[in-house]
Amino acid sequence: MSSQDSQRLAIIELTGRVLGILYHQGPQSQDAASLYASLADPAWHEQWPVQTPELTEIASRMTDGLSDTNETLSEAYQRLFIGPHALPAAPWGSVYLDKENVLFGDSTLELRRWMRKKEIGLQLDQNEPEDHIGTLLMLAAWLAESGHRQLVDELLAWHLLPWAGRFLELFIENAGHPFYQGLGELTRLTLANWREGLLIPVAAKELHF
Repeated sequence: MSSQDSQRLAIIELTGRVLGILYHQGPQSQDAASLYASLADPAWHEQWPVQTPELTEIASRMTDGLSDTNETLSEAYQRLFIGPHALPAAPWGSVYLDKENVLFGDSTLELRRWMRKKEIGLQLDQNEPEDHIGTLLMLAAWLAESGHRQLVDELLAWHLLPWAGRFLELFIENAGHPFYQGLGELTRLTLANWREGLLIPVAAKELHF
């Protein structure tokens, strides 16, 4: 593996794990507590592997959002990812890729078949769809850590990037909280970096949401 490939996988490993946790685990989660604490220091962006001109502003927005007084971070996470009301931006791929906008749609089954074929196992809560944005980001990080360049590219090109842009568009527009708006923007610029190194084209899939 070339040094460039190794560097790319290292970036995906770090950024995928951080972003995945922030989407998949609320601020009250013990496993994520240290991560949220580190984001309270606005200088965290200096260590982010994907540097862009807008990163400083995004990091400041996220840090300020940790102490937002209009809506707590836990309240915002509940509203955006759990309910009980309709979620502003559903975090599951099949909502965008399936004509019926359902969970566990054909795209989820396609992802399952791919994982089974590649002998990839996930430990998920009962009845939790595998195509949650947070799960896929953490899966990409795990595959990158394991050095599976081809599998990382297949996951991104076939099962994440075809719908992630639409999710992030809705998420940023409707987040209604500075931390999560910033998280969406951070994810968008990070995925753009991931995409630059792909050796296979991103699958063209029709979006239905």
